[in-house]
Amino acid sequence: MNEPAFYMQAALQEALKALDEGEVPVGAVMVKDGQIIGRGYNRMEGLQDATAHAEIIAISAASSSLSSWRLDSCELYVTLEPCLMCLGAIVHSRIGAITYGTADPRAGAVDSFFYRQEIERAYHFFPRISSGLLSQDCSSLLTNFFKASRKKN
Repeated sequence: MNEPAFYMQAALQEALKALDEGEVPVGAVMVKDGQIIGRGYNRMEGLQDATAHAEIIAISAASSSLSSWRLDSCELYVTLEPCLMCLGAIVHSRIGAITYGTADPRAGAVDSFFYRQEIERAYHFFPRISSGLLSQDCSSLLTNFFKASRKKN
């Protein structure tokens, strides 16, 4: 399967797992040669680990699957624009492309805040970027989560 929407749907399924666990519903999948080789969803609360973002977990799973930290021929699909921490891990693991569903104007490090020039200067690399895939689905999942969270409080 090589349909981007298929992979973003898989990332959305991961986000639903986070939602079921009371986590911020963000999901990610790593794809290589048309196969999903890593999956992840936010687990910060459950693991009490600030680094347990969907992207980091998917990167770790993909690295284990390939027995390599170099993921240069892989593409990451994630429901929310990656933060600076996740972008750092993406660049260090040499992931070739990122496709994200919805922007994160508060903490997004790919397009919402512009780090690209400095990263390219330092690393001579930046992944290809696609955004807006299934944006409405990704966005509404997050919006509904935060509305419900505010009602509880």
